[in-house]
Formats: sequence, structure tokens, C-alpha cells
Amino acid sequence: MEFGPVPSDSTAGAILAHSIRLPDRALKKGHLLTQNDADALKSAGIASVTVCRLGPDDVTEDAAADSLAKAVTGNGFTRSAAFTGRVNLIAQQDGILIYDPTQLDALNHVDEGITLAALPPFSRVTARQMVATAKIIPFGVPNTALQRACPDSPIFNIQPFQPLSIGLIQTVLPGVKPSVLDKTDQIMAARAASLGATQIAPARCAHDEQDLTLALTAMVAENVALITIVGASAIVDRRDVIPAAITRCGGKIEHFGMPVDPGNLLLLGRIGDIPVIGAPGCVRSPKPNGYDWVLERLVAGVPVDGSGIMAMGSGGFLKEIPVRPLPRAEAGAKKPTSQTPRIAGLMLAAGQSRRMGSANKLLEDLDGKPMLRHSLEALSASQIDGITVVTGHQADRVREAVSDLPVSFADSPAYANGLAETVKRGIAALPDSADGVLICLGDMPRVKTETLNRLIAAFDPTEGRAICVPVHQGKRGNPVLFARRFFTEIMDLSGDTGAKSLIGAYEDQVAEIAVDDPGVLLDLDTPEALKMAQNQ
Repeated sequence: MEFGPVPSDSTAGAILAHSIRLPDRALKKGHLLTQNDADALKSAGIASVTVCRLGPDDVTEDAAADSLAKAVTGNGFTRSAAFTGRVNLIAQQDGILIYDPTQLDALNHVDEGITLAALPPFSRVTARQMVATAKIIPFGVPNTALQRACPDSPIFNIQPFQPLSIGLIQTVLPGVKPSVLDKTDQIMAARAASLGATQIAPARCAHDEQDLTLALTAMVAENVALITIVGASAIVDRRDVIPAAITRCGGKIEHFGMPVDPGNLLLLGRIGDIPVIGAPGCVRSPKPNGYDWVLERLVAGVPVDGSGIMAMGSGGFLKEIPVRPLPRAEAGAKKPTSQTPRIAGLMLAAGQSRRMGSANKLLEDLDGKPMLRHSLEALSASQIDGITVVTGHQADRVREAVSDLPVSFADSPAYANGLAETVKRGIAALPDSADGVLICLGDMPRVKTETLNRLIAAFDPTEGRAICVPVHQGKRGNPVLFARRFFTEIMDLSGDTGAKSLIGAYEDQVAEIAVDDPGVLLDLDTPEALKMAQNQ
């Protein structure tokens, strides 16, 4: 790979290292320069620019990131489209992240330009959560290095939670308030439910070896997958009441104590094939503790033994600290910052098609099906999170033409008042969970799914990419992706002004996404344009 300044008139085919503003447009970092770009640079009086030229053995950053991400991901993942050398690994289901950290370390030691970051092993993850990211640092890396970094088999897997039945026994001493026991039942049931498991009718008995033995025997007969015992008094020895009762039932004690705080006084035993957890007293609180770490793994079918428990000390200090801005209980209810953004799709299909004559352009035949279906099929095949189609003119016919597709509809009765009315109706119909919206036009049926995924992958308001615009051969096109922060201003639009009017006002938040897709510039709104597209 070559890197450095070169004369502007010899930059064609090179990758631009730093963004440059030209009189008529901006050339972004990472842009593959064309001869037209080279001519424009020279015309603008820019004598030289810093570029990168990849060698014959080099792999581009996006291709390398995509190859690496594919090689390391096993069960339970989706992957974002590659953008600026980054591919995010996203959980498809709730479960436990499983991988060997030594494999991850070895991969990151292959080449400084090839990196892979992930949540800690055995992390609890939720569907749609970003779990790991593959990032290629330079504009390209040697293929030989990439091949060494890519493992022969996946590194990451997600072990999903299983719908298990969990038994709960509480031991009781004189003077214990029933309200305390009832509250514990509720908290433990909520823990189980959060993992997709079910807590069966909880049992109570005296804090006595014989009584607990009888209760355990009865619970085993219920064919539960797991038993938790919450003692009236903490376990202080392997020969205490709870471990003694487990042993008396024919079970065995596998481990006592754990390097996690809160949760130190946890006991793990087994009666036949049924794990039995002697829970520490901290489980009476909903705050995370060592018991949760053991429970999560067991519900996911991940084996837990004494060695595994003794390895939990790294990161095992879970008590609140003064510098933490929110208590865990409150913070846990908020949306994880690592969750991948939800981008809603909005298809505008309400117009009167005046330039098409008497026909509704969206229903005109293109390659054997209505034009609108092409646009919606490409969108539904992308990484979009739900699609809303806004109808108006001939709404019933439009709905009928695409009713079998996975879309919802919003009606714009005042569509004749201009484009703004249609856009606002669509924005108002989006779910509150949407972090952004990709506004698409029904008369642009040649836009590729790959282009849509590239826009979604580029979206990152924290890095100044709150508006993502496709660019083909130096020209901006459609569709455009807007962050939720702009929804209020979109709702203030009027007349025939679309959301694109916001782009000029927020140029600093605009990311131009170079795409090899002429479809982003092609709208079929005249009979001539449609005829030409049919002949291609």
C-alpha cells in the first residue's frame, strides 16, 4: 500500500486520505477518486492531495472487515453492512455470549490494522444489542495478514436462554415477616421471567436440615430443571443446613463461595441432573449479584462448575460506587448504549403522478410487476426495522398491489397539499422506538438493497452522521436517512417541501455515502423515463 501526497491530476483511482471541500461539493475521506474528481481538484487550484493506493495483494477496508466479521461469527448473530472499515456484530436473540478470550487476543496480535472488540465473555446479551465490532484501521490491509487473522471456525456464539422451569424454596426462622418472603418470591419470579424461564409455585419450610430435605425431595419430583434455595440464614460452611440437606437427598456439593461481591456466599450443588443453588442473601434485592451470573449461564445451558465460578473474579466487584451516575436498578431500565439503532423505513406513495398523465406511476408495470413493488422489495430485504407506506392518491389500489408485503400503511388524506403533508403523516405513524428514518420514494425502483444497507451502516449521530445521503458519481440522490432529532422539524414542514430541505441547514451533520448505484439518481415519473427503464 502506498500513502502520501501526489499531484492532483494523477489521483484517479486513489483513495482520498482527508476530506476536501470543493466549490460545488465535498470529497469525503475514503472517497475513491475519479478522473472527474482529479480535474475538479486541479480546477480548484489544489496542487496536491494525500491519497492511498492499494497494492495487488491488499484488501479494501470494507471487504476486509466483512470477511473478518463473517469468519468470527457463529450462532445467534446478524452483521451490519460494512462502512468505513467497520462491521458490527449484533445479537439475534437473548442469551449468553460465548468465546475464548485467548482467541480474540491472538487475532488482535496478527496485524495492527486488523482489530476486533467484544463484550466480556459470558456477558448477558439481548436481541438487537451490539455485541462486538470488527474494524480495519487503514484503508486496506494485506490479504496475507487478513487470512492469518480469520479463524478456521467461528470465535463468537450466543447460547440462547431456554424456557426452563425453576423451583424456589425459602427456609423460614421464627420472626421472619411473611411480607419479606412474599417480596422475595416476586423478585425471584421476575428474575426467571427476564430469562424466559418460569418459576413454579414457590415452597417454604423451616430452616432445618430434615424439613429442607423433605421440601427438596418434593421439588425434585416436580421435574424442575433448576432449584434455588434462599435460606433464612446465610450459608457459612459446607456442612451448614442447606448443603447438608442437599447431601441428604443424595446430591453433592460442587462449590461453596464465589469471588463476586455481592454474592460471595453462594453454594452450587446437584441432585442427579438438577443443579441446586444455595443463594446468598443479596438475591432478596433485584440488583445484580453473583447469583445472576450463575443463573444466566445455567438457563442458557452453559455448564457451571467450581472452576468456572472461581474464574468470575475479574469484573466481579458489582457493588455501587459513588462515581456511577445512576444506581443499577435505574440504569438497567434504560436503553443500552450498545444497542444497534432502529432505523424505520418510510415509503412515500401518495402522489398524483401528474407528469405520468392519467396513469398512477407507482402501479405501472416494470419488469412484470408494479413499480412500487420493486422499491418495497428492495427495502424489505434490507436491514430496516419495519416499513410504513404512506398512501393518498388511489390509496386502495396502491394498498392492494403491495398488501402481501411486510409493511404497514398510513393514509395522507391531504396529499394534494404537497409532499410535506405526506412526509409528516409518515413520520407521525412511526413507532417511538425508531432512532431514525430512511425516507424512500416509490418512483425510484432501481435503488439497490446494498445501498440501503450502506446508508444504515453509516448512520451514527455521535460521530456527526445524523443525516446520510447517497452519492453517485459526485451527485446526491435518494433515499435519505434522518436521525430522530430532526422529526420535530420535519413535522413543521409545509407545502411541496420535503425533508431534504433540512440537509442544507445541517450540513455539518450530513454524511455523503459513496455508492455504485445509479438508481439513487433515477426517478421514473414520466412515460419516457419508464419506457427507457423498461428497455434497460
